Amino acid sequence: MSREATPIYYCPFCAEEDLRPVEEPQGAWRCGACARVFSVQLARVDTTRIPGRIAEAEALQQESRP
Repeated sequence: MSREATPIYYCPFCAEEDLRPVEEPQGAWRCGACARVFSVQLARVDTTRIPGRIAEAEALQQESRP
C-alpha cells in the first residue's frame, strides 16, 4: 500500500473543505477552519460484504446443492 497522502475532501471533525497536506506527520492534513492536523488510514477492505460478492456466493451455494 502506498504511503502517499490520499486526497481527503472533508475534515472529519468539522466537515469543512479547507484542507492542506502537511509534511509532518507524513500523510497528514491540516484543516484551515478548525486548525486540526489529522491523518486517515485504510485498514482493509471487507470483501465479504460487497453486495455482488454476496449474491455470487449465494448463487454458487444454490448450484452446488443437489
